[in-house]
Amino acid sequence: MSQEQEIEHVKCLIIGSGPAGYTAAIYAARADLKPVMYTGLEMGGQLTQTTDVDNFPGYPDGIMGPAMMEDFRKQAERFGTQIRFGYVSSVDFSSFPRKVVVDEIKTITADTVIIATGATAKWLGLPSEQKYNGFGVSACAVCDGFFFKGQDVAIVGAGDTAAEEATYLAKLCKKVYMLVRRDEFRASKAMVHRVLTTPNIEVIYNSEAVEILGNGKNVTGLEIINNQTNEKSKLDVEGFFVAIGHKPNTDIFKGWLEMDETGYLKTIPGTTKTNVEGVFASGDVQDHYYRQAVTAAGSGCMAALDAERYLAAKGDATPNVLASTYD
Repeated sequence: MSQEQEIEHVKCLIIGSGPAGYTAAIYAARADLKPVMYTGLEMGGQLTQTTDVDNFPGYPDGIMGPAMMEDFRKQAERFGTQIRFGYVSSVDFSSFPRKVVVDEIKTITADTVIIATGATAKWLGLPSEQKYNGFGVSACAVCDGFFFKGQDVAIVGAGDTAAEEATYLAKLCKKVYMLVRRDEFRASKAMVHRVLTTPNIEVIYNSEAVEILGNGKNVTGLEIINNQTNEKSKLDVEGFFVAIGHKPNTDIFKGWLEMDETGYLKTIPGTTKTNVEGVFASGDVQDHYYRQAVTAAGSGCMAALDAERYLAAKGDATPNVLASTYD
């Protein structure tokens, strides 16, 4: 195939296929932006690793994560979104239109780019962690805590997110064991105080998870080790929550887009606009605070509306006027 055939121009390119990407696609397609989406290697994003989703409006009986993402995909395609399996390997935002390389071989030029690449939960790296992921192991207490109502659970982590999730779980669960690797928290004093004053949270310092125990179907316990004495012990729990952070999928945007210290994309408050004109960010790639499917979908809607208005302004204005309009 010639180089000419390997370059394609689109009006709206969407990178990523979770709730943010699919919702952006639905709105962009209905606005006749003729969106083209590249799904990434995990079509449907984090929700494809989730079993039951009970907190997304419109599914009164709950739904499996992969099935929900399939519904999103069908709706986006119904309005004409071109959904392609592939990953973006590099970008060049130095000129108009913006350039994106897919699968290291194909160049796409785009008038607007909506980034919805999401974030990936950090895991401990235990084989049993993935074996029981969705069957007692979770990286989201707000998503899955409800399923452990009245049960005993454990959570690992020492930062603000872990402290917040532990106190959230404490409202639902009978007992919450909190594993802290060192002899102190990394969380803020206010969050530590909240944990320590919650009666059904037991903090176990200098401890690490060794193995998640199960019956082949569900989690039944947790083997832990004291990293000071090397003494092992067992906790009888039915749920294990990993709260050691998320990594936003933003490596390919380094040097082009402004990020915070942990790599989340920065957007102009109240919008999805990045520091690069015509490039928008939605979903977990720019949200380290809420990280819910419904908020991701909402910001996907915002990104499509921002892209539509940006293109409308660009069509009606000179570049100088456009700059002031955009800002």
